[in-house]
Amino acid sequence: MASFIRKYRVQKTVFVVDDDASIRKGLVRLLRSAGYAADAFESAEAFLQNPPLEGHACVVLDMSMPGLNGLELQEAITARGWVIPIVFLTGRGTIPATVRAMKGGAVDFLTKPVDEEDLLAAVERALDRARAEQREQNEIHALRKRFDSLTAREKEVMALVAAGQLNKQVAGKLGAAEKTIKVHRGRVMEKMQVASFADLVRAAVRLGLP
Repeated sequence: MASFIRKYRVQKTVFVVDDDASIRKGLVRLLRSAGYAADAFESAEAFLQNPPLEGHACVVLDMSMPGLNGLELQEAITARGWVIPIVFLTGRGTIPATVRAMKGGAVDFLTKPVDEEDLLAAVERALDRARAEQREQNEIHALRKRFDSLTAREKEVMALVAAGQLNKQVAGKLGAAEKTIKVHRGRVMEKMQVASFADLVRAAVRLGLP
């Protein structure tokens, strides 16, 4: 596992998952020639045994495979919380399968034999999404860490203030002096590293506070 992780510490990695050896070989050759790091797996199960834990990556995934199919692998990736967008390939796609894949967050759904330019364009879109989603996860993680540094009372004050309650209303709801609430509010702003009420509201929304 450690060797796998070290191998893919790159910014642009594409994993090909397809049970057809000739297709795997051809796609890997194409992707590497376009400047991507690429590797292939013959099954969804093999891919799941080697999770891409670092770097920005995407998966070029065959829809129909023995064992877990493409849609089931998509669901497994989502369940594990991996930031790895998917480009589906299929030789006989159906509208219900396409709809299900796109609702599951697929970047694109291409028909075999795939046009090389279409595939490379879809891969780049997938990697752009991976970068954006990873950035969002990192920002949420940082926000969560700051929020966890608040005391229990400060968390209560933040939730109420972000919901639009005035200091006087918060004080009445929590049974505290208004001056005390102002102190708590100032500490919340400092610990959350926000400069304005609007920033505090945005942080609360991103954290999913009620």
